Amino acid sequence: MLLKTKGIPNHLDSLIVGRVTYSGNGPSEILISSDALQTDHPKYKAILSTDVPLFTSMRGVFSIPDLSHLCEGDIVGIHSDGVVNTLYRINSFHNFLLFTERCNSNCLMCSQPPRDKDDTNYLFSLHSQTIPLIPKDCPELGITGGEPTLLGDRYFTLLELLKEELPNTEIHCLTNGRSFAWPNIANRLGDMEYSRMMLGIPIYSDYSAQHDYIVQAKDAFNQTVKGLYNLAKRNVRIELRIVLHQQTIPRLLKLAKFIYRNLPFAEHVTFMGLEHQGYTPFNINKLWIDPLDYNNELSESVTYLADMGMNVSIYNAQLCITPRNVWQYTRKSISDWKNIYHDECTKCSVRDNCGGFFASGILKHSRGISAIL
Repeated sequence: MLLKTKGIPNHLDSLIVGRVTYSGNGPSEILISSDALQTDHPKYKAILSTDVPLFTSMRGVFSIPDLSHLCEGDIVGIHSDGVVNTLYRINSFHNFLLFTERCNSNCLMCSQPPRDKDDTNYLFSLHSQTIPLIPKDCPELGITGGEPTLLGDRYFTLLELLKEELPNTEIHCLTNGRSFAWPNIANRLGDMEYSRMMLGIPIYSDYSAQHDYIVQAKDAFNQTVKGLYNLAKRNVRIELRIVLHQQTIPRLLKLAKFIYRNLPFAEHVTFMGLEHQGYTPFNINKLWIDPLDYNNELSESVTYLADMGMNVSIYNAQLCITPRNVWQYTRKSISDWKNIYHDECTKCSVRDNCGGFFASGILKHSRGISAIL
């Protein structure tokens, strides 16, 4: 799915954020026009067009190859180099805000490897303009990174803006949780009493050295666990996330028991299939294990937590290679813009209930993929 395009910029000297329209008007609108030269342009923030710019004073991006991926009401960011990024899709339930690409961990299987650059000013400005434009009936919105808490004060400023502008929207924020080991950070979040927000925090082993190896950060396990307790004391909603691969499978049941005994306050526990993206291809020999070969561990761990009354899900899994006794816990979790199905799936009777594949990983999949007839 196309989320970025580029054309020839015209009279652009700064970032422009706005809703796209094919016919509307208003101060926040960016007009998509196939006949830009006939447009009454002063009332629009900018123009997006497949037209050649020629000699025009209109601010916008021209000669864009294709704009069919944009719908009425989508929010875009227009850059001075002619890049047009889709920031919010009106017809999708998989919208997210990238708070930063920086991170204090360096996970072996990170799907979006961190970048050591200060993007705080740019992304804070981008999201400060985007959030007020998001429809008030938006059902859910994700926050991701990098590590979002590295924005410092601006992390909380953006959360306050989300709470004010989108009071009925469920917010899911991915974080490694390490910043919350410091009580003042956890308390600041707790003071917000942001009941619509849940933090998705990874824990990969009950053994600290193993977790630290997976995330490639010293003392990460201890910081994460301290952070979890600090957040729980302030009634912050928590989801625990476990990625399934060679490093996590051997102690998976022990981890499940650790979670029940020590982290029972978690609102949700997710077991997640590996995404073949980012660092994963480079570390594939340390990570890849055919899901068929960890069915027993997954089944035992999921049913243990479920039997103990915890809310459990399995993400990024294909039904044909998942034990039937845990099908009820599988979810269609892969974002729509990177979700595809194998050719074999076309004749499968349970495709509509199956999570499918990451587009990046279609070439690396289980040997057991087979249509259920």
